[in-house]
Amino acid sequence: MKLFDVYPLYDITPVKASGSRLWDAQGKEYLDLYGGHAVISIGHSHPHYVQRITEQLNQIGFYSNAVKMPLQEELAYKLGELSGYTDYALFLSNSGAEANENALKVASFYNGRKKVLVLKNSFHGRTSLAVAATDNPKIVAPVNEAEFIQFIPINDEQALSEAMDETVCAVMLEGIQGVGGIHVPSVSYLQKVRSLCDQFGSVMILDEVQSGYGRSGYFFAHQYAEVKPDIITVAKGMGNGFPVAGTLLSPKFEAKHGMLGTTFGGNYLASAAAIAVLEVIKEENLIQHSAELGAYTIEQLKGISGITEVRGMGLMIGISLPYSSAAVRKNLLMEHGIFTGSASDPNTLRLLPALNVSKADIDTFLDALKSEVMKGQAS
Repeated sequence: MKLFDVYPLYDITPVKASGSRLWDAQGKEYLDLYGGHAVISIGHSHPHYVQRITEQLNQIGFYSNAVKMPLQEELAYKLGELSGYTDYALFLSNSGAEANENALKVASFYNGRKKVLVLKNSFHGRTSLAVAATDNPKIVAPVNEAEFIQFIPINDEQALSEAMDETVCAVMLEGIQGVGGIHVPSVSYLQKVRSLCDQFGSVMILDEVQSGYGRSGYFFAHQYAEVKPDIITVAKGMGNGFPVAGTLLSPKFEAKHGMLGTTFGGNYLASAAAIAVLEVIKEENLIQHSAELGAYTIEQLKGISGITEVRGMGLMIGISLPYSSAAVRKNLLMEHGIFTGSASDPNTLRLLPALNVSKADIDTFLDALKSEVMKGQAS
């Protein structure tokens, strides 16, 4: 048997990682400023993270959600305390797509509706309903098509108002659009979504899968707008590489046995990993670090000639060039040993480093980027 070939791969084989560093099979060192799509939140192989998982594995690794697991309750408590959502309930699953599927399912159970408003350039996952709510026809198979999904422009309050009525089940949007190229919903737009959902009895869902867990300089990106969604979804940085996700549900939703379910979600190892991440974020004050170092990075990027726009918050940053970023991204990796990310917008380069990345590492990247942008201007 061979692998189903769906990934374009760089000819690099990482075999070791620590902090913001990777080493390949030949011993070459790389600076990781992408974290495998914003997954590495507290750095590779963080000692506390490794210890937590190892200790748990030596006790019990798995049983289904048919028995009590105090680790899940500890995770829910610590997530509520650090995020400020102490009165919400947590349903655990395995991936961001699952978290979003469950969010939409709960919303539809709640008001009995099915129409969903999502934003253009959105990405909510690759499973059935999540991919239907993703603005990329190339990955939507005929079986995924859903006539009740409507795409509207980000930050267009008039389009939002015109699309809203009593038939809308939910409005789902990312705290910061990630794959779409790092686009931030405005304060007034988020507040308008909240107001209209209240007016029409619709559910406000914030997909914080990529933008959550301190990446924006807030625990959740939407918190800068001082709004409270009805449902929040998390994954990516939640487990620092261990598959775990969550759907945070406001007290307005009533849980019923059998309403949702999962085999692997919230298992002992996943819960241990997720608890370790929260403990490190709190102990190392990584939300403030993300805000401060992110502000520095954005300021420095805006001073580089040849960059057309810098977008984002905290350590979730999009760098727009006047040409395709593919060559720059490849040169950063192959010549400078720096991992960065792409976006659906071909001109945008994405930065999604670990929240504890150092200023020195950011400066190394800035110097490398300057040299590559200068090459682009000269050609």
